[in-house]
Amino acid sequence: MKIVIIGAGPAGVAAAEAIREHDRQCQIVMLTSEPYPPYSPPALAEYFMTGRPIHFWKGEDFPERLQLDYHPASRVLVVQPGEQRLVLDQGRDLLYDQLIIASGGRLYAPISGAEKEGIHNFKSLQAGTGLLEKVRAKRVGSALIVGAGFIGVEVAFLLHELGLEVTLLVRSRVMRGMLDPESSQKVEEILLSRGIEIRGGPDADATGFVGERQVEGVEMRSGTVLKADIYVAATGLKPNIDFLKGSGIATNWGILVDEHLRTNFNNIYAAGDVAETRDRITGQRVVYPNYPNAVEQGRIAGYNLLGLNQVYHGAEAMNSMKHLGLPVMAVGSMEGEELRTKRAENLRKLWVKDGRLVGFRLIGDISCAGIYLSLMRRAEDISTIKDDLLDANFGMGYLAGLALEPQMGPIGSG
Repeated sequence: MKIVIIGAGPAGVAAAEAIREHDRQCQIVMLTSEPYPPYSPPALAEYFMTGRPIHFWKGEDFPERLQLDYHPASRVLVVQPGEQRLVLDQGRDLLYDQLIIASGGRLYAPISGAEKEGIHNFKSLQAGTGLLEKVRAKRVGSALIVGAGFIGVEVAFLLHELGLEVTLLVRSRVMRGMLDPESSQKVEEILLSRGIEIRGGPDADATGFVGERQVEGVEMRSGTVLKADIYVAATGLKPNIDFLKGSGIATNWGILVDEHLRTNFNNIYAAGDVAETRDRITGQRVVYPNYPNAVEQGRIAGYNLLGLNQVYHGAEAMNSMKHLGLPVMAVGSMEGEELRTKRAENLRKLWVKDGRLVGFRLIGDISCAGIYLSLMRRAEDISTIKDDLLDANFGMGYLAGLALEPQMGPIGSG
């Protein structure tokens, strides 16, 4: 059997590992558009700041150890499910028996001119490395970031640490999609204390990148044009699915998959930042691009490709930040009854709906994150203990006394 995996990120790597657990003989071909061994995008910020190659979290010899037919710098142009064929760049074709699409996502901004040259991102090692070369050669001194979500804020801290003057455009408030107003305000205070400029209100309502082919500035709705040496588009993450046009593979925002992560073709699966699955709590169709979801989806897709019939119970909205000086973690929704406590620099907020924990936001002390996540996943009725969830001594020992022993789940950044 010939298995092809499009993508060498966490989802693709997890799929390959899952397959090799049960089958050492099948041929696995892994394709990636980048010229590197598999790496972990969440680890890029620390690598860029420290130079330590922690992003090669599986080792640079991973393809050899797993006996993968690894093809770096290979781009898929067309997928032809009827013929079980991929058309690659440089006129190459590749046949498959089973296919896993784990092609990841890219930063984008839904404004005019976002396709112009000179708009950077740190989502890929190739893009980030090119930008860092300019920074370290002191050819650039200022950066303008369009978008203040988790990724935009992380990029702002990274570029500031590298010595650039950074301006962050915040249309409403920092990390609005994942933080409540109080938590958002706390993060904004930290940004300002680090010397990062924040432009908000009408002066931050970007309508487009201006310039001919090369970006030369960002135009605001007011007509003002802001300029910098570096421009970053970070208002969202878009699945890499353009190459699927005309393939017949069902897509919406991402690739539509069932509870086994199978597409509308029985021998094609999708996992990671391209997979449109179900929210574990609400059941709504979502694409949640983060490391824990990608790893779990990749593993289950790999098992199911082998016929092991594993059910995927749904994705979780989850983001974490490690470069603020204070850790930040946001998981789940912000609906229902709000529970809150603040001690010194630590802010902890929980949301309870129908007697169950549906979301939490932690700034500073994140020691209980794994327990909260487990309670969410198991949909435990916490009605009798909800007043104790914010206690300074709340932890595994407390739960053990109640015979509630949650299974710890993975925690990681998006």
